[in-house]
Amino acid sequence: MSSMSRRGFVQVAALAPLAVKSLSLGQKAIPADHFDIVVAGAGHNSLITAAYLAKAGYRCLVLDGRPKVGGGVKTAEFTLRGFKHDTCSSSHSGLYDNPLLRDDELGLREYGLEYIDPDPIIHMPFADGSYLTQWRDLDRTCAEFAKFSKRDAAMYRRMYADYESVKHIFQAVAFSPVGFGKPLNDRLAEHSKGKFWQRRLAMSQWEIIRDNFEDDHCRAFMLTSPWANQPAQNPMTGRLAYASCNQLTTGRPLPKGGSGKLAEALARLIEAHGGVILTNKPVVRLIVENGKCTGVECADGSSFRGEKAVLSTIHIKHLVDMAPREMWGQDFVDGVESWQADCQVFVTNYAVTEPPQFSVAGGTLSPVHASLLAGPERALRFAFDYAIGAANIENPPLHVICCSVADPTRAPAGMHTLKLLGYQPYDLKEGPHHWDEIKEQVSEANLKYFRQFSPNLTDDKILAKVVESPLDIERQNPHNWHGAVHAGSQGPAQSGALRPMPGWAQHRMPIPGLYQTGATTHPGGSVTGAPGRNAAMVMLKDFGTSIEEVVKTSRK
Repeated sequence: MSSMSRRGFVQVAALAPLAVKSLSLGQKAIPADHFDIVVAGAGHNSLITAAYLAKAGYRCLVLDGRPKVGGGVKTAEFTLRGFKHDTCSSSHSGLYDNPLLRDDELGLREYGLEYIDPDPIIHMPFADGSYLTQWRDLDRTCAEFAKFSKRDAAMYRRMYADYESVKHIFQAVAFSPVGFGKPLNDRLAEHSKGKFWQRRLAMSQWEIIRDNFEDDHCRAFMLTSPWANQPAQNPMTGRLAYASCNQLTTGRPLPKGGSGKLAEALARLIEAHGGVILTNKPVVRLIVENGKCTGVECADGSSFRGEKAVLSTIHIKHLVDMAPREMWGQDFVDGVESWQADCQVFVTNYAVTEPPQFSVAGGTLSPVHASLLAGPERALRFAFDYAIGAANIENPPLHVICCSVADPTRAPAGMHTLKLLGYQPYDLKEGPHHWDEIKEQVSEANLKYFRQFSPNLTDDKILAKVVESPLDIERQNPHNWHGAVHAGSQGPAQSGALRPMPGWAQHRMPIPGLYQTGATTHPGGSVTGAPGRNAAMVMLKDFGTSIEEVVKTSRK
């Protein structure tokens, strides 16, 4: 972890929003509705792209359909006043590997962003009263595995070392646009254990964990992190077997004050460099003139022009309807029609008077993150439930998140926020709208199961709650198509050069002048910022400069 992330960011006062008016950039007057770049959607990835472009001197307009920027990286008081809940993401592990933060390319510390690194990273209690806790220290974590199996402890240490030796290759691929540099297999071929990793990546996560760990407690722990990506038995999920090893290095960092602080810092940077951000401005149509995308039209009839380009983070399922179908080309349309969602989530947020308390040797533990998984078989059953559209509430796999344990600013003094995040299919056999009838029942089942491990949170400790089914999550944010918070499956059919579809993976869309970023582009969902930075690399190259030049110039 970089020294910057351990020190945190220096907080400064927020900058006042800029008014939309005619400005003069150099000798060229720009009317109120004309900008260099118009950005449709203000998720964290499009804000990152706009931040690099603004640093490069391009005047950006960012439009978002909701009252607050951030997309899935927002914080809001939606249970009770003073309780700050993350509306989607909480930890930003993947962002720590991004040069954006790792190398402090944008200087976000100057715009109010500060991170907290909780320890322990995650805790997993089991029904038999035992538990396994992952700490920031490798030796201490291995000792947790050794409680169940010394062989498994040695295997965890070995897997950690194996992953650390090749992690830089995965990072290089993730934080480069498709076609910029060598593809993954070519990079692995140059590594001393490249053939080992080529086989590993083609295997399933479950095959690797099953074959290398002997104790079911250890196996269950190794299966916890990536439920929301792909089922563990799917082919080519092998890298997910190492998710816990990667997490040991990055931790699960939290922005102080809420996940939305990342979006706020990016917005301040954009405004400080002449950009304009307008909320409650849903984009409904792309303006195409002489075969080129030159702007956008909003639901209220207003329109804005981008003299150099338009950048979208609108989900491709919706984007394709914003211009005539013939302009996209049949291959693109076919790709959109065959797009698949990733595993969907079911969430209940609570305002509570105390944090979860899990029994451990010598007392109790109240971590920020805990996972509940009855055993490996329950993780494997997870895929079947999705396949048949069943809401399975038997021993439901859950993530338990209590950010206020490490960040007291999230709740009133002595109080806490709590999120129970489960996984349920959007497409129920009865249809998605059946969620409106059963969501309270599912929420209560999740709470009942959780209380088997944290009995202290009785009804009198719960002040308020908000339940969000996969259908509600789609309603809240159109980018969560079919309740998928990662925008779409990250399986082999929708990864790398196939994301969002073959031929259009370099952020340039079929309509000239239009670029795409966000979770529908490489390398996919979660808070990594990679799609945003990668899109900036492509756009800056097309404009005759480079991200390296922009970063170098901004540091002078």
